[in-house]
Amino acid sequence: MNKWVLLEHKVYFDNSLDIHYDFLVENGLDCLTWKFLKLPLCNQASVPIFKQPNHRLVWLSRIEHELSGNRGFVKRIDHGIFKNFSDKLDPEFCRLILDGELLHGLFEISGNSCRLTKIN
Repeated sequence: MNKWVLLEHKVYFDNSLDIHYDFLVENGLDCLTWKFLKLPLCNQASVPIFKQPNHRLVWLSRIEHELSGNRGFVKRIDHGIFKNFSDKLDPEFCRLILDGELLHGLFEISGNSCRLTKIN
């Protein structure tokens, strides 16, 4: 059904906190997953993005969840439906139209960078 989700992932270490974002895109039986350290802003410079192991589909519907093994806490901060410009999702290069509140517009992944552009 072409769902996507943006999760804020907080990881607690001794006396520090690491926050990154997980971007998941429905891909049949699982979700292609990437991580970025800061959110891409519309019509701004590209930001680094890192491919992660695919995640289970259940993450598309979770709003908040404590991770097992002290791996932190995730909270959904954006989600929606995407339109893909290709027949197949390619984790190294894809162009998606996103309809979220934070991620709204043309979202392009090329290698280890991503960019968000406003569409007319």
